[in-house]
Amino acid sequence: MPVPFVGLTGGMGAGKSTALAALRRLGAVTLSTDEVVHELYRTDEVRDLVVDRWGEDVAPGGEVDRAAIARHAFAAPEERAWLEQLLWPRVGQRVIDFRAEADASDPPPPAAVVETPLLFEAGMDAAYDATIAVIAPEGVRRARAEARGHAAVDERTSRQLSQEEKAERATYAVVNDGSIDELEAKLSDVLAKL
Repeated sequence: MPVPFVGLTGGMGAGKSTALAALRRLGAVTLSTDEVVHELYRTDEVRDLVVDRWGEDVAPGGEVDRAAIARHAFAAPEERAWLEQLLWPRVGQRVIDFRAEADASDPPPPAAVVETPLLFEAGMDAAYDATIAVIAPEGVRRARAEARGHAAVDERTSRQLSQEEKAERATYAVVNDGSIDELEAKLSDVLAKL
């Protein structure tokens, strides 16, 4: 029997990574598409392609500078489209491999969860058996994002659905406004329903 395949999303600062770690502690196998992108940037192939496109300043000393990449990618829609066409098929293949590994696990985990920031925006929700949207009060999200150095929250989130839209479209919406233990208890309930 296939392992429940779950997409996890949420706005910047809502606590997606914290939720992913909690799901891992609860026994789910997890994959962060952001981490996959980090891995891709460490490959010679992807690094060389972004340097060819945008110049040496995006990979000083041979290491990709994500902030420099973001400046180029967010500068114009065609630049963002180019980067997405470079990364998304490679990320997609990693997700396919991850799902196959989860389905082959013995014993099977309670779920295979993939953290995908633009889950609904990229139309990827149909690939999953269920989706979870992690949401948090606006002030909490902004404080968390700013603490991580994301000053341009509005610019980055302008192409994302609102938290309310994500919550409405998700199979499960989990409000992350308390402690990590409280979040873990809510996620444990979701796993039980899967």
